[in-house]
Amino acid sequence: MLGAAVRARGSFDRLNHDMAVRHAARPPGEIVAELRRHASSRRLPAVTNYRNIVPDVLVHSQDIAIPLGRDLPAPTAAARAAADRVWDMGWPFRARRRLRGRRLIATDTDWSAGAGDEITGPIAALLLLLTGRTATARPHLTGPL
Repeated sequence: MLGAAVRARGSFDRLNHDMAVRHAARPPGEIVAELRRHASSRRLPAVTNYRNIVPDVLVHSQDIAIPLGRDLPAPTAAARAAADRVWDMGWPFRARRRLRGRRLIATDTDWSAGAGDEITGPIAALLLLLTGRTATARPHLTGPL
């Protein structure tokens, strides 16, 4: 991981891209075997902690489901907790800074953050917006993105 970070010249996005491309180039059977081998693991990756797992699981599940045209509802309470975490955490999403001048308001649960022009929608769509998936979230939200 450290070597990959150096090759990416410190860019988190480039690191993720490069590692994904390298992993995707492997034979499908090898990828499936690796997923099966780790599916029941409760071990966390070295670069995360338990507070980041809920947003990670919810957002990456949507990263997979949406392009496949699958509806995968996010549990509202979990999405609310994930939105709180992402709003408060700063790096890598920097949601407070990116969405400065906007007030995000969930229409399906008691959640809001920020100040300014209102953006409203389901908490799951707001979570996608908070994590930088603006194009994916946009159809489900109202207000100035």
